[in-house]
Parts: sequence; C-alpha cells; structure tokens
Amino acid sequence: MKSSANISKRGTKTNRRQFLKRGLVAGSAVTFPYLIPACALGKDGAVAPSERIVMGVVGTGGRGRHDLGWMLGEKDVQFVAVCDVQKKNRDQAKKDVDGRYENKDCAVYRDFRELLARKDIDAVVIATGDRWHTPVSIQAMKAGKDMYCEKPGALTIAEGQALVEAGKKYGRIFQTGAQRLSEKNFVFAGELMRQGRLGKVHTVRAHLGYLPAWPRKNAVLPAVPQPDKEVMDWDMWLGSAPWRDYNPGFLRPWPVPGWYTQYDFAGGIPQWGSHTILQCQMDLGIADTSAVEYEYPENGIKKGMTIRFANGVKLVAQLEGWRGSCGVRYEGSEGWVATADGYERPDVSRPEMFKEYRKLVDGYAERTGRPFNHIRDFLDCVKSRRPALAHTGVAHRTMTTNLIMDICLDLKRSLKWDPVKEEFVGDPEANKLRSRIMRNPWQV
Repeated sequence: MKSSANISKRGTKTNRRQFLKRGLVAGSAVTFPYLIPACALGKDGAVAPSERIVMGVVGTGGRGRHDLGWMLGEKDVQFVAVCDVQKKNRDQAKKDVDGRYENKDCAVYRDFRELLARKDIDAVVIATGDRWHTPVSIQAMKAGKDMYCEKPGALTIAEGQALVEAGKKYGRIFQTGAQRLSEKNFVFAGELMRQGRLGKVHTVRAHLGYLPAWPRKNAVLPAVPQPDKEVMDWDMWLGSAPWRDYNPGFLRPWPVPGWYTQYDFAGGIPQWGSHTILQCQMDLGIADTSAVEYEYPENGIKKGMTIRFANGVKLVAQLEGWRGSCGVRYEGSEGWVATADGYERPDVSRPEMFKEYRKLVDGYAERTGRPFNHIRDFLDCVKSRRPALAHTGVAHRTMTTNLIMDICLDLKRSLKWDPVKEEFVGDPEANKLRSRIMRNPWQV
C-alpha cells in the first residue's frame, strides 16, 4: 500500500505520520496550524492518512455504484477518483464520494488509463461491462494497482490465461467479486461438504438465474446519432468488441437487445455461473482446475446441463427448481445441504446438521483467517500481500468451466476438456473458440 508521501531529493519516501512526527520534533522545519485535527492522527476511530488505501473506481454504473457504496463504508479506504464512459454515471459517482467525505475533491475521468496513471492510487474497483474486465485488470496490474474486479473475470479462456500470467508477472492482488464465498450461509454449506458431514459427495447443483436465447446472436439496431464523446464515449464503451453503430438500446443490461443479451458483449452461462459454479468449485476444493466432460442437453438448457470433474463429481446447472437466487445444493451419500440468497438459514436433509452451524462457521474463520466480508478480505490482502480468496487462478479456472458450457451449447454437442493442456480433446473446431478477435488497441 502506498502512502500519501513526500519525496526528498534522495528519493526517500516519508508517510504523513512520519512527516507530522518529524515536524513536531524539529519545530522550525515545518510550520503547523495551532491545532491538528484528531482524525489526521488517527484518533477517535479514524484511520491516519498514511494507513489508508487510496482507491479509484472504473465503471460506476449499477454494479459499480453498489461496490463503491460498499467500500466507502470502510474506514481505511479513501476514494480519490472515479471513471466512466457515461457522464451521468461518473457525475453520480463523484457526488457519492464527495458526499461521503464532505468535500469536492474527487477527480473524474472518462478514460480509465488516465486514472491508472495516477501514482497516488493503490487499488481500483473494476465494475465495467464484462468485455472490459480482463483488459482493464491487466492495465491496472501494469500500472502497479491492486484490484477488486467484478465477475465474470474473463470473457474468453484466452483472456483468463492472460489474466493469470499478468498476475504472476506483476504480483498484484486480484479479487473477483464472488461475494458469496464470504457469506456465512454459503460457508456453512461448504464446510458440511469439506468436513465429510454429507458423506461421499456425488452431485452439486448450481443455479442459473438468467440465460440468453440459444444460439446466441447479435441484434441489429438502426444507427442513432452519437452523443458528444464527453457525454457518452461509444468507441470506449465498445472496447474490444467488434464495431457496431451507436444505439442506446445496447446500454442497458436487458431485456433484448441490452448488452447482457449480446454475444459480442457478454457470456451466456457465465452471467450466473460466475456466481454459482465458482461457488461449487471452491467448496469442492477444485477451483484450480476445470470440468473435463460437458454433456450437451438434448432436451434444452432449461432442464439442466450436466458436467463432470476429474474426481467423478457431477455438477448440474439448472434454471428450475430453486427457492431464492444464486443457489447451490450439495448432495452426498449421507445427506444434502442447499442455500441461496435470502435464506434465513440453509436447508439441510437432517435437522441435526444445523446444530453445528456456529461451530463450522467459526471454525472456518479460525482456520482460514478470512473475514465474512468479501471486500474486507480484499482490503486486508492489499495490506498483507496475502492472495485474495478469489484470486486470478480461481477467476480463470472456474470461468473456463463456464465458458466451455457456452461453447458446448454453441456447437450443440458434448465436449471433453484437458485442464492440464487447457485444450479440447481432439476437437480443432472447439479449440478455435477459446479466444475471440479483439478490436485494436484492446488485445490482451
């Protein structure tokens, strides 16, 4: 974590706490106001400036505004800059930041590269459209920033590989925004499975809350005159996606033709699987690999799609049969557990399982040292340099599972995957779909 520092002629970095301390001792070296606010020294519950994580946010629309609001509540975070290609979004974000700090200091950018060029920023939130997640993350790593990046972590398998390589090369902290990994109900379900309370696990189920129509398509909309670039930078909004004429219908997530529904802008299974399939793989302890067999659902995806991991566990991704959203269900020889958003407590096959709720949840926290707050885990890792819970490897390998499911549906046939070589087995046509052509200059 960088501090707000003064640099001497010799290049020595001095944080504000040291600066204040030296000034008080030297007396004549620095002129101070008669009274120093307690918050500047970190008293009364405030965090001293030298101990704060200085942050910016790239993408301040719906999810970005949510994440920004979440992080603004953390005392050791100081947001200094916001960026969005739409003026209305960045103006609202500035209003939120300035309102939190009761000043007008938050800087505003249209081009994320200008924000990343700032030397005073330690970390960034990335909450852009899906096609931007990997390109912005890699640029942030190159700029020496840590990042909390919304899911899905990558739009193609090749992007995920590039993300992992950049993480290794630049040594930055990366957290993909799979926040249910840090929520107690989901932790409890995972602990029941990990500690053998369900017996031998044979099936896990993942909720798919939304899917586009298959085969996936790109809508053709009439061209509309583009707004001024400062109001809406359409070229930047498109990013690596192929050029198409401006139409505001693409700007909303859904319904059709919103960007969530378009092949060029988003995935299919990953829209929800980046929550739930990731959760299943993490709880199974196999987030460092991907499924090996993908069965094409002849009766349609709504009835569910089955994939298998090398350890023999079957995962069924399904739209129907859920109470609540973003649900997972784990089934073993001795019982099952299921949970989802909005559950007061998980469903279990035997009531006595729930008697261990507190023991298992507390045991997880003690064993791992992880907080029950996904953003807090990220911030703690920025300070400690410990890998975040959902690091680049998790983002890539679980997204690979998601993306192959898309490819399976696109090709309308079952597939086999080699997770070591990261290629389809004996299938040149499928292997070509591991990447997409990316528009200049946004290749990764």
